[in-house]
Amino acid sequence: MSRTLCFWLFAASLLLLSSCAERTGDIVLRNGKIYTMDERKPWASAVVIVGNKITAVLTDDKDADGYIGTTTRVIDLRGRFAVPGFIDAHVHFAGAGAMLNNANLLTVSDAEGLRKEMSRVAGLLEGGEWISGGNWGAYEQWAQGAEKAGRRAGKRWEPNRWMIDSITSKNPCLLSSFDGALFLANTAALRAAGVETAKLPGMKVDARGRATGLIDRGSEALPILRKELQKHPKSEARLLNESRAALKMLAEYGIVEVHDITDDAQMKRYAKLQELGELTARVWMRADLSRAGEFVEKGIKMGTHPVTGEQDYYLRWGAFKGYIDGIMGNHTALFFEPYDDQPNNYGRYRLHTSDDPEFKTGNMEKMYGYLKTAHQGKFVANVHAIGDKGVALMLDTYERLMKDIGESLEGYRVIHAQVIRPEDFTRFKRLGVIAEVNPYHVADDMRWMEERIGHERCKGAYAFKSLLDNGATLTFGSDWAGSGAADYYNHPRYLLHAAVTRTTINRTPEGGWFPEQKISMHEALKAYTINAAYATFEQDVKGSITEGKLADLTVLDLNLMEIDPTDILKTNVEMTIVDGRIVFEK
Repeated sequence: MSRTLCFWLFAASLLLLSSCAERTGDIVLRNGKIYTMDERKPWASAVVIVGNKITAVLTDDKDADGYIGTTTRVIDLRGRFAVPGFIDAHVHFAGAGAMLNNANLLTVSDAEGLRKEMSRVAGLLEGGEWISGGNWGAYEQWAQGAEKAGRRAGKRWEPNRWMIDSITSKNPCLLSSFDGALFLANTAALRAAGVETAKLPGMKVDARGRATGLIDRGSEALPILRKELQKHPKSEARLLNESRAALKMLAEYGIVEVHDITDDAQMKRYAKLQELGELTARVWMRADLSRAGEFVEKGIKMGTHPVTGEQDYYLRWGAFKGYIDGIMGNHTALFFEPYDDQPNNYGRYRLHTSDDPEFKTGNMEKMYGYLKTAHQGKFVANVHAIGDKGVALMLDTYERLMKDIGESLEGYRVIHAQVIRPEDFTRFKRLGVIAEVNPYHVADDMRWMEERIGHERCKGAYAFKSLLDNGATLTFGSDWAGSGAADYYNHPRYLLHAAVTRTTINRTPEGGWFPEQKISMHEALKAYTINAAYATFEQDVKGSITEGKLADLTVLDLNLMEIDPTDILKTNVEMTIVDGRIVFEK
């Protein structure tokens, strides 16, 4: 054989090896039912990941053989269902972490439940650390998952310090009822504040005259206890552990990204965890709208990393978060007509929309000024609006902004969009504004919605189908961790189930609450994936299982496109991949 021929054979072999090396995946998922959310190739059976990118999406599983090398991790999905990683477009991350590593008593209304939860929390903490939180009795009036509000029968449950003293002797506790009417201090807290034997008004006592630890909201003892609590703020190590607990749950639930309402302290924790390699979900941070001027002055840009200032798809500053009105849970959402059960109450404004100390009168010029400043800094706004008046006022203000700047409001959102007048549905598409909705609220709020605003207005409540039929773009958010009166589940199965069936977690009422507003599973998954990527201007790099996009995937044990909708709540996450890294594997 001539030297020339040998040379060309050698060169060809190198070229072949090079070609194979380019094709070889770090991870190959195969033998699956992969719903890509890519209209050009909606289904696949195998996916190849190199680094943090998807490099091949294959419809024929046999083709995966050509991408497997000696170092490739091959994952046989065994027919399981995979989707683009879920993006939760609305969380309160710091509060969720605090709930996980502090007392969560929302479902507690007896001594056994109280002791069980306090034992769990005490086991997480060092001696001397205070335990706060609580919100006991939130579901005492009606069972969690009920479709109708009940009426409290007789005197409501009242805990006492002796129920938890043996469990929490090393950790002072100051806990609240869900409505903030009562507080419970254990013996360690009473002693630390010097009020164990005090005879202050509002401190409840037993038959022997001993303080039970139960304290009325107006008691003189409460500010003394709170002052003592403030002397012992959570350590940074504890706060980081709260973030770790929240990240662990996100990974276990298949959530690859959250859109968070973030202050600077939590931003620094995110950056620290990223530095340590522990940030296992992407974060789109939303600062308070009132900070728009500050961000513009500092030259901070939307989509940039808080430390490097460079564009980043993992940790970055996002839109500004604003508020029009209150919430349904405490009758503060704004309505054109009063609440049916409170005829003199039309709701309340918020700091971004009012200068009134009682928030009864609005100042939408204030909101508009914030929006103009945000736009000056090339930011968009995502604004909370719940009642029909709140939503209409927000759309009016967005319409004014669009006319002023002369362009569509892509990326702007109405957060919650909870109750909408018939004439306002078409405005979302016309303005280019996204409806960021919270499907699980349907399952939880239906218990008292009609009692508060009546049947007719409820036709526009959580009206996802009407929004879609009128061309609106939906994104899904859990609103995790919840409110003082309700626990908002963040596992995707709860949001998907609520959107598709319009029933509670107990699968009632039969046929669904206002069933005409049900949406399809495809529409629900779209709101949870590619639409959420669009909402952060990143649909070209994530949100679907497409060659060249970032490798964010979730593997489930049930095929959501085939199962009976009533079985959605049985779905479990098998694997979560974020940026090409397996962050959870069952």
